[in-house]
Amino acid sequence: MSEDLSNKKCIPCEGGIPAFNSDEIEKYLLKINNWNAVQDENNNFYLIKEFTFKNFLESQDFVNKAGEIAETESHHPDISFGWGYANIKIFTHAINGLAESDFILASKIDKI
Repeated sequence: MSEDLSNKKCIPCEGGIPAFNSDEIEKYLLKINNWNAVQDENNNFYLIKEFTFKNFLESQDFVNKAGEIAETESHHPDISFGWGYANIKIFTHAINGLAESDFILASKIDKI
């Protein structure tokens, strides 16, 4: 991997910038580990990844750590979890798509 995005800081987005196009998304996907970029019914992209664990407490611990990172970065993903799993969905709400901060957050979550 080239640039380590986990060393960067998420920059709050208030809109007014275009979301990444598919070429930019493909370039940034190479910088993070096994996240998928998915298009929703409105053709907006988001990042998603499922993490697996041995039990509920490990899932909960992971989610709590991911939440702490999200709060520190002021960039809040959608998180769902249960026994042995956690799903994280990341996108920039203000632009209904992906920007560099989404990939930075994914990289930081991967460091947990």
